[in-house]
Amino acid sequence: MTKASTYKATTFWPNDGLTEVPYSLYDDDEIYQRERERLFMGPTWNVLGLECEVPNPGDYKTTFVGDVPVVLVRGKDGSLKGFENRCAHRGALLCLERFGNARAFTCVYHAWSYNEDGDLTGVAFQNGVNGEGGMPDDFKREEHGLQRLYIATLAGLVFGSFDAKVPPLEDYLGPDIVSRIHRVLPRPLKVLGYYTQTMRNNWKLYFENVKDPYHASILHLFFTTFRLNRLSQKGGIIVDESGGHHVSYSMLDKTANNPKDDSGDGDYDNAKLRADTDEFGLKAPALLGGRDEFDDGITLQILTVFPGLVLQQVRNSLVVRQIVPRGVDRTDIVWTNYGFEDDDDELADLRLLQANFIGPAGYISMEDGAVGAMIQRALPGTGGETSVVKMGGDGAASQESRATETSIRGFWKAYRKIMDI
Repeated sequence: MTKASTYKATTFWPNDGLTEVPYSLYDDDEIYQRERERLFMGPTWNVLGLECEVPNPGDYKTTFVGDVPVVLVRGKDGSLKGFENRCAHRGALLCLERFGNARAFTCVYHAWSYNEDGDLTGVAFQNGVNGEGGMPDDFKREEHGLQRLYIATLAGLVFGSFDAKVPPLEDYLGPDIVSRIHRVLPRPLKVLGYYTQTMRNNWKLYFENVKDPYHASILHLFFTTFRLNRLSQKGGIIVDESGGHHVSYSMLDKTANNPKDDSGDGDYDNAKLRADTDEFGLKAPALLGGRDEFDDGITLQILTVFPGLVLQQVRNSLVVRQIVPRGVDRTDIVWTNYGFEDDDDELADLRLLQANFIGPAGYISMEDGAVGAMIQRALPGTGGETSVVKMGGDGAASQESRATETSIRGFWKAYRKIMDI
């Protein structure tokens, strides 16, 4: 057990609530080790990818649970399997490519081989050479298989867990989150492309960011100027019972094509936000076009699953984001843009056009890649100080208003419980 496991709430957290978050959580190596042990390798479901990424027997994808490398593979019987991407012999990575197809998985270092279940099936020179050397007589291959993952699927998403005590996936998510996942994953999927973004900040700062609906009007000039997301729009926040999962959603402002029309929006005038301006326009207004493809008027939905999935709809841009911790001060975000197999050419082109909203240089999410590093760089000297998470009250429940931090408090509710701090 790591040293981080000695932390207690009475000595680490300043109160019993969720409105004061210790800055030391973002740069403490022992906390990071405890997160790997308790959180990512504990009783949680972690997104591994999409079923359509491994369609055929033998197809595999390398991915992560937290920062632990794993392999997702389609078995000969069509089922999905997963195991740790680390040879049981000397600990080398077993699969080196992001995607591939294999009948067996053989380590390049000493040629130990494994089947699709992670069972050790071959050891080079196990019986030695010319009757000399080799493994001892009591060596048993069945004792040296790879650590396996429990696998669950929902609407084309694939989740994995190392912990046998993890609840069934739909129980873990709750009915509100399950229904909102089905909303944006209603039929067979098609991957449109990938990119990976490296952020120089702790993974929790990014997860807090995507759970924070009210920063969008302040930080993101593009969101506010072109009415893609303003707090005055109809919408709300859903937080599940555990607190760990959430949905933020809104409907497009009817004045979207007239940025100068601020009727009913006096709070924006009073706030004098940098992001609220009529100085900018678009030479390609088609970027703001779209279809109501889910027939409910919702044009923005951000959904999170604790501890590392973000499922995004911004107009017709649909994305799975996987949060991959890389240390206390580095995080990779793996973006998977997707559509559906039955998309017509016009909708497929629109999805690619609106992919410019998000990602490392996206019109919207570019700023998100900067603010986390701003916080990380400001951490030295914070000592026992805390941040303030009081917007919208002190609870962690669903709210109609998006001028709130309720879903951030929900994250810390789930985090404190599983981390026992």
